[in-house]
Amino acid sequence: MGLISFFKEAGEKIFGGGKANAEDLKKNLDELGLDTKDLQVEVEGDQVVLKGTAKDQETLEKAVLQVGNKAGIATVKTDDVKIEQPADECQYHTVGRGDSLWKLAEKYYGKGKGPKYTVIFEANKPMLKDPDKIYDGQVLRIPPLK
Repeated sequence: MGLISFFKEAGEKIFGGGKANAEDLKKNLDELGLDTKDLQVEVEGDQVVLKGTAKDQETLEKAVLQVGNKAGIATVKTDDVKIEQPADECQYHTVGRGDSLWKLAEKYYGKGKGPKYTVIFEANKPMLKDPDKIYDGQVLRIPPLK
């Protein structure tokens, strides 16, 4: 994956709006229930560095989005993560004004595929809890249709 960019001013505030630190980011990541026990989190300025092992590509991508979609984070680096079960990477989309999951499904999957918004929603759970609650600047996973 390498280096993934985020809008550092657009992210979710972590634990009351303080500056993101490695301990809080790791705690927040672990609370999602993803299998991220073998991932370490470091913060270097406005960059998060993930290290260790991820069980699969999806888990790593969700971990990247969880720590990257926080206020004050500009990039997430994953060069030092080993993936136990590699797979094709998803595309990423940065939410803009007027975007909805329906519109993203139409954009990435084709005209008439709006009902496939549920694929995008599921690919971004547990970070997304409601398909109608996305925000400008948020980065989402867009998996391929099977």
